[in-house]
Amino acid sequence: MENPTTTERDLDEVRDQRNKLKTRHAQMLTRLMDDRQDLRGVHALADFVDDSVRWTA
Repeated sequence: MENPTTTERDLDEVRDQRNKLKTRHAQMLTRLMDDRQDLRGVHALADFVDDSVRWTA
């Protein structure tokens, strides 16, 4: 197997960072929606993500 080039390694790091950020964002959004029930219905995408995280947990 060939050694990955610097560019491939950089892309792998960016992908890993993006995945971590997506997970962290979903966790924080879910926590916010738990704390602030009055935000329900304000933004459809936030509601969708919150519901999706709950259904997959």
